[in-house]
Amino acid sequence: MITVAPADPRDPGPRALLEASHALMQDLFAPEENHFLSIEELTAPDIRFFVAREDGACLGTGALALRGDYGEVKSMFTAPEARRRGVAALILDRLEQVARLEGLDMLRLETGTLLEEARKLYARHGFVPCGPFGAYRENATSIFMEKRLT
Repeated sequence: MITVAPADPRDPGPRALLEASHALMQDLFAPEENHFLSIEELTAPDIRFFVAREDGACLGTGALALRGDYGEVKSMFTAPEARRRGVAALILDRLEQVARLEGLDMLRLETGTLLEEARKLYARHGFVPCGPFGAYRENATSIFMEKRLT
């Protein structure tokens, strides 16, 4: 059974997944086009970090960054061997639950144009395209999406 629970991104299992995610993003996008949070940034008080596990193995990660009146989905990554098993959907559902508990009525995210499976996942979960938000600026490789929770 896959469970999604709070975790420390510095622990070995989550750290390995985050490092794999960062390496993939660095392979796909130029440095100025990468917007991932560092492992240390994921320990900040305004971040809720989660790991999906099965039988002790880390299968995926996701985080909710509290941004005032909205939450930003960050650090979504599923281990290659765990893909197509619903891991990302479970994490995204948990992030939405936490956002609601935090009193937020909007989730937003930035993803890359080359990450088609991620975009499909977000669309299936009710996210729609929107413009840049926060400190983001329009660029050729980012897609911005949001989902109203109310």
